[in-house]
This record gives sequence, structure tokens and C-alpha cells, in this order.
Amino acid sequence: MKKHEFEKILTECCEILTGEARFSGFTSSSQFENRVRQVLDGLTRENHSFTIDFAPHPQAFPDIAMGVFGVEVKFTMNDTWRSVANSVLETQRIGTVKHIYIVFGKMGGVPEVRWGDYEQSVIHVRTSHVPRFEVEIPTARATVKQSLFEEMGIRYDDFRKLGMQEKMKHIRAYARRIHPDGRLWWIEDKESDEHTVPIQARLYTNLSMNVKPGYAPKQLCFAP
Repeated sequence: MKKHEFEKILTECCEILTGEARFSGFTSSSQFENRVRQVLDGLTRENHSFTIDFAPHPQAFPDIAMGVFGVEVKFTMNDTWRSVANSVLETQRIGTVKHIYIVFGKMGGVPEVRWGDYEQSVIHVRTSHVPRFEVEIPTARATVKQSLFEEMGIRYDDFRKLGMQEKMKHIRAYARRIHPDGRLWWIEDKESDEHTVPIQARLYTNLSMNVKPGYAPKQLCFAP
């Protein structure tokens, strides 16, 4: 199957799911994700090169593997096309998948389901326990944002293969570029092979008392 053929299937899938979202609605991400699997399975049943797994590993990335193609499913009850996505670590990435797309179900406002190319949809990275991507599906009225990987000057397929130290070099440079005057105290400068402890927790304990904030928030993030 070629990319344009798979993208045609995604378009048909989103049209079906949009109709269902407006008629009966979806109430949870798990319900929506399972329905995406069912619809894609029905649309590709004659393709014998892959079988959709209806009971994948809960942390598998992307959510749905279809041979060399994969679909990451996002869902929100709000009226937004933006969402926190997977960890930059991608420790549970499915190795056979080469091309990843997003199918996004939005129940707020006028319910709708859209798809987007994963690399082009990643527009930011934030930190909580580990750095996580943020994705956004552009609407017809919105200005298409430059992808995070274009901002960092590296292709997603090259970035994902880097070790965590190398990934963090790109993330630090991006963070400092969008916050040139900010004190990004949670971003480490020291090279280290230790990545088992959450980045911001490890850094906070290493700070001297005169530079520690008054309290440690549960989640730290930088907005674009």
C-alpha cells in the first residue's frame, strides 16, 4: 500500500467517525480509540499484509499498527485540536511502523474527527516527568504552524533514533530559543548518562538554596 492510498483510507475513516461523533458521540478516549480500530479494520479487511491488534500493549506507540503505517489516536471533550502526546523517549515504539499519522477526535464545539501527518502535527515539547510532545491538527481557518522538528532543524525519523542525551541537546536549544530571557532552571546543562530520575526532580535537588523556587510544582512546562 502506498502513502496516498493509506491517506485516502484515513480520510474515509474520519468521515465515518465524524458522522458517528455528531449522531451519538463518544464519551471516552478508550471508546473512541477502539472505534478507530474497528473502522480501520473494516476499511482494510481485504489487505492481507497486516492484522490490526485489538489488544496491544497499553504503552505501545503508535496506538494502531498497520504494517509500515501507524495511527496514534488522540481524543478530547474540549473544543481544541491540540493535545499532549507521547514521550520523546518512545521506548515502546513498534519497530515495523515507518509512517505515523494522528487520528484526532474532538467532541467540543462541533464534533469532528480529523487526521494529520504525525511529524507535521508535533508543534511543541513540554516537560512533566519526562519531555512529551504536543500535537495540533490545523483547521481550515488556522495558520499552519511550523513543526517542532522544522524548528529544531532535524527530521523526526532522525530525531527518534537519537539517544536521550542527544535528544535533550535539541530540546534545550529549542527551549532557549523560544525563551531567550527566561530562567529555564529545570533544563540540565551537564552531560549525564542517568535518565532514570525525572529531569526536573533531579535538577531541583541539586540547586543551591538561594536559587530554588519557593515551591516545586508537580508539573513544569514551557508554552510556545
